[in-house]
Amino acid sequence: MLPRSNSSGKLFPFIFNKLKVTPNEPFAPSFQALFSTRIVGEKPILVRDFIHSALYDPNHGYFSQRSGAVGVLERSIKFNQLEGRKAYMKHLDKIYKQSGIAWFTPVELFKPWYAQGIAEAILRTANLSVPLKIYEIGGGSGTCAKGILDYIMLNAPPRIYNNMTYISVEISPTLAEIQKQTVGEVCSHLSKFKVEHRDAMDRSGWGDVEQQPCWVIMLEVLDNLPHDLIYSESQVSPWMEVWVEKQLDGEGLSELYKPLQDSLIKHCVEILELDKNDTKRSSIVSKAWSKLFPKPRRCWLPTGSMKLLEVLHAALPKMSLIASDFSFLPDVKVPGERAPLVSTKKDGQSSDYSNYLDAKGDADIFFPTDFWLLERIDHYCSGWLKLQKDKSSLQGRKRRTITLDTSSFMEEFGLPSKTRTKDGYNPLLDDFKNTKFYLSVPTHNIK
Repeated sequence: MLPRSNSSGKLFPFIFNKLKVTPNEPFAPSFQALFSTRIVGEKPILVRDFIHSALYDPNHGYFSQRSGAVGVLERSIKFNQLEGRKAYMKHLDKIYKQSGIAWFTPVELFKPWYAQGIAEAILRTANLSVPLKIYEIGGGSGTCAKGILDYIMLNAPPRIYNNMTYISVEISPTLAEIQKQTVGEVCSHLSKFKVEHRDAMDRSGWGDVEQQPCWVIMLEVLDNLPHDLIYSESQVSPWMEVWVEKQLDGEGLSELYKPLQDSLIKHCVEILELDKNDTKRSSIVSKAWSKLFPKPRRCWLPTGSMKLLEVLHAALPKMSLIASDFSFLPDVKVPGERAPLVSTKKDGQSSDYSNYLDAKGDADIFFPTDFWLLERIDHYCSGWLKLQKDKSSLQGRKRRTITLDTSSFMEEFGLPSKTRTKDGYNPLLDDFKNTKFYLSVPTHNIK
């Protein structure tokens, strides 16, 4: 990925955007909003619905207008033949100009090594006494699927490859066809691979509860899932959920604050508050201080991730999960904890908005992943954290989880020597400092 530069000219080579068609369509509003000039109709909508529409509306959403092509490299980059970082960046610049693609995902830039690192992690961790079953949500062009199938075919016992199943859950019919073509480059893969064209957040699409162990892969999926926003007037004032409504003149949008009532928002707030000392927060000193020096608070909540994990745990209670995404984003102008980067590109130049309400189908909205919170949500959706509120419960943890930097993950499971240039520079290990991998597997220590 070509680096972005901020106003001071400092490069951030570890920031990468990506062209991506939505892997799912969560939180469809219950009304038909008019998109001719603006997203919000006559009724207020939650922030997550505004973001979903701004990104995924079939006619005017950001991805819908930019989903005509997916970044696919014709051939793998031969890193060992490049002198160093300067040569690598020059090579990338050439690739972008030749392809006309705005962004490439890391699984594409580092194919096949990125996908093969994921495959190795699965083989080391999976219960191979049962047939291997892998789901990938939002599989893009199929590069990850093909890389994993290639690796297992060449490195695992034949029975593992012969009996495995790889299912891509893909909302885009165009990408579904591209994935079939990519994986079909190896004929034997086609009998193991299939695409299910559906919404991953729709519980009905998963059918009956699957009791067999399986794996779920989500690469750069969490960052574009809709989020909600909560607001508090001061440090000790109660949180309120944020809605978006038209201004009276009908020419702009504004925020509307309501008491917490949405179940997803309330559950996320509950998770955030689990470890806080309510007595301390509501102390006389704290209240007096907040009245003298009130400080409004804004907090973004990954309700889209929570909804998806709720569905996955309900449908696949014995799933193991691998997810990778941004852990932080520099130069974010939108206020609030875990705020998104709202970015548009005109005439080849990136421009960032300071207000998410300015994004009306012309800008990408992507969020950093709070991996601590992701882990808590994962435990919560598995049923463990709910039980812990009952102090008498003997219930054990239902998940074993770990978060790794991308460099740590690839050094453990990948082949870092394959992405190293002649002078020792390694873009996979050196440039992606703002991305992490999250691994979560079920346990059997229920007492």
